[in-house]
Amino acid sequence: MKKVIVIGNGMVGYKFCEKLRAKADHQEVSLLVYGEESIPAYDRVHLSEYFTNQSEEKLLMAPAGWYAENDITLKTGQLVTEIDKDHKMVRTHTGETEAYDYLILATGSRPMVPPIKGVDKKGVFVYRTIEDLDQIIAYAKNVKRGAVLGGGLLGLEAAKALMDLKLDAQVVEFASRLMPRQLDEAGSNMLKSKIESLGIEILLNKSTSEIQGNGKLDGLLFADGSRLDTDMLVISCGIISRDELAVQAGLETGKRGGFKVNSQLQTNDPHIYAIGEAASYNEMVYGLVAPGYDMADTVVDQVLGSGEKQFTGADMSTKLKLIGVEVGSFGDALGEITGSVPIVFEDKNTGIYKRINLSPDRKKLLGGIMVGDTSAYGMLLQITQNGMALPPNPEDLILGARGGESGGNSLMDLPDTAQICSCENVTKGDIVGAIKDQELTDLQQVRTCTKAGTGCGACSPMVGDIFTATLKSMGQVVRKTICAHFDYTRQELFSLIKVKGIQSFDELLDQYGSGDGCETCKPAVASLMASIWNDLILKQDTIQDTNDRFLANIQKGGSYSVVPRVAGGEITPDKLIAMGQVAKKYDLYTKITGGQRIDMFGARLNDLPAIWRELIDAGFESGHAYGKSLRTVKSCVGSTWCRYGLHDSVSFAIEIENRYKGLRSPHKLKGGVSGCRRECAEAQSKDFGLIATEIGYNLYVCGNGGANPQHAKLLAGDIDEKTAIKYLDRFLMFYIRTAEPLNRTAVWLNKLEGGIDYLREVVVNDSLGLGEELEKDMQALIASYHCEWKEAIEDEGMKARFRHFSNSDEYDPTQQFVPMREMKKPAEWQTVTKD
Repeated sequence: MKKVIVIGNGMVGYKFCEKLRAKADHQEVSLLVYGEESIPAYDRVHLSEYFTNQSEEKLLMAPAGWYAENDITLKTGQLVTEIDKDHKMVRTHTGETEAYDYLILATGSRPMVPPIKGVDKKGVFVYRTIEDLDQIIAYAKNVKRGAVLGGGLLGLEAAKALMDLKLDAQVVEFASRLMPRQLDEAGSNMLKSKIESLGIEILLNKSTSEIQGNGKLDGLLFADGSRLDTDMLVISCGIISRDELAVQAGLETGKRGGFKVNSQLQTNDPHIYAIGEAASYNEMVYGLVAPGYDMADTVVDQVLGSGEKQFTGADMSTKLKLIGVEVGSFGDALGEITGSVPIVFEDKNTGIYKRINLSPDRKKLLGGIMVGDTSAYGMLLQITQNGMALPPNPEDLILGARGGESGGNSLMDLPDTAQICSCENVTKGDIVGAIKDQELTDLQQVRTCTKAGTGCGACSPMVGDIFTATLKSMGQVVRKTICAHFDYTRQELFSLIKVKGIQSFDELLDQYGSGDGCETCKPAVASLMASIWNDLILKQDTIQDTNDRFLANIQKGGSYSVVPRVAGGEITPDKLIAMGQVAKKYDLYTKITGGQRIDMFGARLNDLPAIWRELIDAGFESGHAYGKSLRTVKSCVGSTWCRYGLHDSVSFAIEIENRYKGLRSPHKLKGGVSGCRRECAEAQSKDFGLIATEIGYNLYVCGNGGANPQHAKLLAGDIDEKTAIKYLDRFLMFYIRTAEPLNRTAVWLNKLEGGIDYLREVVVNDSLGLGEELEKDMQALIASYHCEWKEAIEDEGMKARFRHFSNSDEYDPTQQFVPMREMKKPAEWQTVTKD
């Protein structure tokens, strides 16, 4: 029997144990693990989730019982202080000694703390362990401001944590841009802009010379003489390998730290291996979990004697979500290969930046950057890694095909050797083979069988797409479940909630789901609940989208917009005056929009209830600009004023908007009513639109503008107003029932088998016999309408939520504005000065 000792019970140490036990039982290998922390290995990748639930159990890689069940001796709270490689022994801080045949160093890393004057002051923390997070949470209860030193991946995660703790947060970065190893200047600027819009201040090119304060910090002094007032500091400036055992044991280390290893992950002692952040391979320390898992696999192979697998380095491509912003970086992201050709797409309006770098001959993809939209990340990474041919128009890779076929690659074009899950080293062939050979019928079975998508989770979308494509190739019907926590489609969940009378996310999860839910299913279920029961969205506070949380759209600089409903664009002089008085009183920027209403920008969170009260008293109500719901029904002036008008389009638009106001749906809805074929209301670019004819109206559906405009399709022609309402009721309810989450009506129609012809059969000809039921459901929603602003301010508990700090009614001091054409706009962060 071989005796193996693992020093370190982090993610990589745990993964080594898991992989070893999958290939060798306790009769072949005895396994002992020393863990320095008091609890078993936990998921550091999702450590920030601890701020939400503060549950150690939910982060555990496996419960303590798992180790015993797999004949693994786990000793927590034990620090190994000595290695005697001559006698193959280790000693702990308690004096305990153990012998080994093979020793695995999975000691991980520790935070790098710069030698800044005052770094030992009270209120300075690092961001590495659950214990660190407990200290941060406790200290944050008594302060208002918190800064993060470091603008890399972990630094931005730490900033998100401070924001979740209701603190005024700043990020201080020495370099000239955020995430300098992953993003170029333009990509970093886009990320910076999106993060700042959430109210987090970003300070670049700042060298911290001193942490000031009398006993506890009260500010940071920078080398340029400026100062940042803050009450606490979280340091996230990178990592240092835990290689302190090396000197005592006579083990070589890399120039940048870490136990020096060869391609078998052996140190200079053939019986001692190092993996994860403890290892230095070719003077490189890999700080991502996927290379660590690959190292664990290699060492298992070495320990069990086959010795065929080697570690030759790892791809450092990464995809993640930072403070709600999608970020991806892969291959030669920064275009450092000589002669590479960049193609860049930047949309500051939507906050999307994409860059791909082509080889000098323009035949291969070398790498790229994505900010704001990483939906194509998986495929682009595979094209890069597998040297696949580019489409005739390479810009299609980031823009999408613009008419005709793009000639691009599909998932099934990938070679079977393509690595889909880097954490578990699962290939496309492994996934397809498991589905076919073991007749797997749902995505969770694929994850369990292959372990694909069970690590960092970045590959999950691609695993799901391969699963779907494989089943389709086998002629099987594919059910697109909402996420890993619900083995149901959105349509099936809609029916379950309605038929079973389910009123809360927890109730639905307990009866029909598993786990704790995620950022995919929580807002989707909140949307379903709102669409079915039309209840106040604030009752779903823990699972709703950010804008719904405060019944307002958050804007650049962390302020909010207030958008009352102006049905059909018609407004009385008295209401115009009232709106102007509110805007003047609260110093709001006002703008007339293309949707024929007035948006008021720059409202502070604390002022929202007071603003709403004045608007409601003047006869206004919520315009639901923040929700996935009906926004506006635009109209021309119609026959009332226009000499070309055929019908009273204004009155009809007002009737329609008031009928469907507050209607919650998979995505936002916009409508239009034009009084003649001159189409001044642009009805054919809306989710539904009506255009007057000599004898009635033509009803168009499923159009939209935006980045991918699509003209609406004719659903019914020359119908009267009563029939138009009936068809709209059926159309909207059928869409709400059957669309996937976050699909606009145009996307939904494009996916709908049979297209507009099938939709016409269902809505106009009632081919499914659902017409009366759909109309009844719509009438129930209309009857239960309520103004969410009004309900929020009349409930003292809900009203109390509208403030920046949980323990104070003060305004956010970081929000500053500058003059612009007799009004105001958010100040650029770099122009803000502090006294």
